[in-house]
This record gives sequence, structure tokens and C-alpha cells, in this order.
Amino acid sequence: MKKLVLLLFLTTFFSFSQTKVKDTVTRKATISFDKKGNLVSLKPETPPLNQIAGAPPASYSYFWELGDGSYSKAKEPKKVYKKKGDYKVNLAVTNNYDNGKPPSTRPKTVAITEITDDKSEDIASIETEDGFKIFNNREPVPEEEMIIVLSYQNLLDYVSSGKLYLFYNDKEFKNKNFELLETRTHFGEREIIENGIVSVEDKNNSNENVASVDDYTYFKKSFSTEDENLDMTLAESKALFSDVKILEFDAMNAKETRNVFMTFKTTPEMIKDTSATVKMRGVYVPDRNYKNHKKKTLEMEIVTSHDPNKMSSNGTFINYRLVRLKTLNFKTRFQNDGEGPARTIRLETDIPEMFDKKTLQIVDLYPKCPICPKNEVVNYSCLDTIIKKDQIHFTFKNIYLPGSQQKNVKERDSTKGFVKYSLKFAKDFHKIKTKSKTSIFFDKNEPVITNYAVTRFKPGISIGAKAGYNYFPDQENPKSFFVGATISPYKSYRFYWQSELYFNHLETGGNNTTSPLLLQQFTPPIILSNGIAVDAAYTQTSSSSKLTRNLIDIVPISLRYNINNYIGVGAGPQLSLIMNETIENDFSKKYYAVNFGQNPPSPGNEITDLQESNSSKTTSKNFSKTQTSLFADVTFGFARIGPSVGIRYYKNFEKEFDYWQFYGIWKF
Repeated sequence: MKKLVLLLFLTTFFSFSQTKVKDTVTRKATISFDKKGNLVSLKPETPPLNQIAGAPPASYSYFWELGDGSYSKAKEPKKVYKKKGDYKVNLAVTNNYDNGKPPSTRPKTVAITEITDDKSEDIASIETEDGFKIFNNREPVPEEEMIIVLSYQNLLDYVSSGKLYLFYNDKEFKNKNFELLETRTHFGEREIIENGIVSVEDKNNSNENVASVDDYTYFKKSFSTEDENLDMTLAESKALFSDVKILEFDAMNAKETRNVFMTFKTTPEMIKDTSATVKMRGVYVPDRNYKNHKKKTLEMEIVTSHDPNKMSSNGTFINYRLVRLKTLNFKTRFQNDGEGPARTIRLETDIPEMFDKKTLQIVDLYPKCPICPKNEVVNYSCLDTIIKKDQIHFTFKNIYLPGSQQKNVKERDSTKGFVKYSLKFAKDFHKIKTKSKTSIFFDKNEPVITNYAVTRFKPGISIGAKAGYNYFPDQENPKSFFVGATISPYKSYRFYWQSELYFNHLETGGNNTTSPLLLQQFTPPIILSNGIAVDAAYTQTSSSSKLTRNLIDIVPISLRYNINNYIGVGAGPQLSLIMNETIENDFSKKYYAVNFGQNPPSPGNEITDLQESNSSKTTSKNFSKTQTSLFADVTFGFARIGPSVGIRYYKNFEKEFDYWQFYGIWKF
């Protein structure tokens, strides 16, 4: 009994120790502040960080909404409010190089009851020349919240009233990636619904698409500030995004800056590819009496943890048919987490064979600097590009990128940089998934290795026309031909599936079979029409049988494999439905006189009066039965796309109906 108890205890202990217990504890950050009149000093209180092994030191970054339409990214900002009143302060904390979710926070209300400092602050001007900016506080992680900020400024020389549009949820992806939880405005902006544009709050129509596109068009982050074709911009945006938020604003003074804050939650169905790029587009109409507008597209890389060193591409799902028209964009971003500035940063980036490295184009970069001249030694800041066999090295030379742990560095964004570049495909490559990563060297430190940027292709659809001849070795005088179609993924590399449907016509038999002559005695004799009595005659019978079938052959799915560009093999099941079947039987019997004068007796003339003839025709019911069979085949020609010929053997489960198939096929 004691042994049994001990055994149960050990079993329970080890089972418990091997079971992974889900951490249900939610980390929280709180807001504390010190108020002196209308001067408020804010401070976050955050939980301990869980360091990711092998990553740079874990740290927090902060995004404060100060309750009056302004914001700050400082850890402990100081705010001078202009007016008395209650201000709701929000804080979003992001955990960098940390295992776990970002800490949750609750807003805190700051009550300003007196104005003691008359040096009140206005919202800072936007750091762009065109007065419009869209940005996020962190990169999207599935099932986490993020903040999108629309910052806009009136650059007109008069008071204006205009509109803001935010388009989101790329139609490129099957599922929606974002859900809008809350919009926070501070200057009387109000939501509207326009004809032809469905707002996310219009629940009954939120899935209607006014326009559509077959392939996603890549947009740069900045556009011309002189764009006047607002209708085309909105139509183009509706074709690319499934949801939109529209706001109107009034009475905006010249040079005034305003901010709108939106909280989004990434959906559980969000694409899980951590090298994919998702987008949102903002459109700013400074004066709604005119068509002049500004537009920006925010590009965000999907991540599983908040790592500032990241590689991404817009080649998540590519249409292989249109790949020759496609230019892929890649982006490697990095952050100096050191205690001092970086003077040289080298990015050693893998380049898969399918890309032509000679087509490299630098789209954008930071720190901003020119491209280094070839074979020259320079003492100014520049970006050097060196093309290797399977890599491209991007080297920032003679730069100054401060470290996030550096003394007096308050703006974390100033410690970040990136290289954005484009490549075209090589002349000959296969439809295969690729992945690449980047090793980032800050001066002479050990490299930081990024995630893998993945390039994969949509399956696509290939329709094939197929026709040929069937040979039945066990059937008499067989004649069979067929015509039909196939469907399969477009130009697959190795393994792929294929379905088939075709009409099949079969004829067998039809040859006459004649029996030997037989001597037959008649008792009593047979009296013919001319009065002659016949007591003996030679008899001979003839018969024939012909089978005709019309069938529909269905291959629900087969597995195929392209050995190379010119040879492919496959195997699978086939179901044959007999639409109609006809069996024709013909029978006749002839009599010949007996020449008894010969030894032995021989047949003489035909006795036509005694001839017997009988013909019958039997047709079975339509769709009478089905047949099942298995096949294996080989094709020669253009295995992936175009014309080829094939030989296929069928093992039929109906006796004596095994057959060979010889066919031609052209895949489009």
C-alpha cells in the first residue's frame, strides 16, 4: 500500500512539474505626478523587465497623452497647461527586448485650479514641411493595443475648416488586422459618414467594397503636397483598404497644430508573418471647400516582441504571374542601445538567389546621408554599398547615432535608424519561399541578428486543357478518346495538387463471331415451299456484341511532383460516372444443303427458307453506376506551364477495364 501511494505521489509530482502553467498575471504601470500650479511633472512607475536572452538590455519606452491634445515621448515629461480644468493623462508603455506583454495603465486626471506659470505651452509644430504626419507608438503585435496619431497643421494664411481620413485594414490580407477601439479628440473634431465611403461604425455596411485591386500597390511614405485630385485619392484608398474613419474639424487658426489619438487592437486573425508590412493611410484636407489635400502612408512591421532591430519586406504574398512587373521593397531598422554614439554601422544583409542584386535601389535611409562614391576615401557622412555573392553590405560611415543609454539623450527615436531598399527579380528563378536576415554591427561590437524577412508566393490558379486516347488491352477492338480540363496552382516548384474533369467516350466489341458448320438431322423432315422434303442440313451461327459508354471522369485531387522544368510525375484516384451505356447484340443462323454424293458429305447451297435472324439492342439506364480507379503517370515537355505530353496507367476496380492513357495537356 505504501509503495502504491509513493508511486501515485511521484507520478503526480512529475506530471505537474512537466506541465507548463500559463502566466495569467497582468503587469501594470501607474502614473504619478507632482503639481505646482499649472506645472505638472509626470513620472511612470513600471514593473521589472524580463530580459530576452542574448538581446541588448531590456528597457521601456513611453508615449504620454497629456490631455490637451499634446503628447510626449519622454520618460518623465513636464507640462505647463494653458487653462484651468481637468486633464485626462494617458500613458502607453512599450517593453523593448522584454519577454511578455506591455504593462497596462489606467489614465489619471490632473486638475489645474490655478495658473501660476504664464509661459504656457502650445502644441509643437510638426516635424515635416507639409504640415501632416501619421505615426504609431509601437509596432503591431497580434492581440495587443497600439496608438495611431494624426498630427496636422494649418499652413494656410487664414482660418480654415477641413477633414481627416484614416484608412486601415489592407485588402491585401484575407482577414482584418486592426479593430478601432477609441478615438480621442481635443479640438471639436467630429465623425462623419460620406456617400460611397463606409465608416467602421456603419456596422451594416462595413464589409462592402466600392472598388478592388488584384495586387497590392506599394506606396512610399510621403507624397506631393500639391495633390489636388481628392476624388482619385479617395477611390484609390478605398480600393486598398476596407475600413475608414472620417473626421471634420472647424475654425483652425493659421499655423495651429492639432493631434487626434486613436487606439487600435490587433485582431487574433492578424497575419502571423513577422516580416510582413501592414499599412494605414491618412488623408488631410486643410480646407474642405477645395480638393487640395495631403496624404501619408504609415508602414508598420508585424512583430512578436518589441525589438527595434528588425527586417521586413512587402513580399509576404506575391502574385507569381505578375512577378516580372514587381519590385520588392525591404527595410532593415536598427537602434543603438549603447552608452555612447555609434560612428560606423554595418548591415550585412542576406540576398536570396531569386533577386538580381544589380537592380539595387536605395529608397530611403536614416541617418540621412549621400551614397559614398566608389573607390574614394571620404571624410564626410555617407552610405557605402558593397555587393557580395549572396549578401549586400550597407555601411554608414562617419555618422553620429546616439545611444539610448547615453547621458543627456532624452528622445529615444534619435537613437534609431534604417535602410530601405528595393530589388527586382532575376531572369530565372523558381516559385519557392525564401528568407533572409541581417547582421547589424555597431562600430566594433558583436553583431545583433535580426529576424528573418520572408518572401512567399500566392498559389495562383492554372487552368489546363487536356485531350487524348485511352487504350484498353483486355477489351475487343477498343476505341476511346477524351477531352477535358485541369486546375492546379500556377507554376508550382516541386509538390503540388491537381484536380481534373473531362468527358470520355468508349466503344468496345462489334466484331462478328462465326461458329463451325454442324450437321443437323430433322425428324420428321422439313417440307420447303417448293415441296422438297429436307431431313438433314448444315447449320452455322454468327453473333456480335458492341459496348458503348459515355462517362464523366473526375480526379478530385492528385499529388504531383515536378522533377525539373521538363519532367513531372503524379498519382491519385479517379471516379468515373457512366452517363449512359448501350449494349448491342446481333445473332443470325444459316442452313446449307447436304451433298451426300461426296465422302464425307459437304455443304451445298444455302437453304434460304430455313434462315433464322434475330437482332436485339439493350440500353441501360442513364447514370447507371460509377467506377473507381487509381492511376500513376509521367509527363514530358514543359512541366510547370505550357504544353506537355503524358502517359498514365489506370488500375480499375472493374474487371478487365485496366487501361493506358496517352494525352496532351497545355497549362495556362
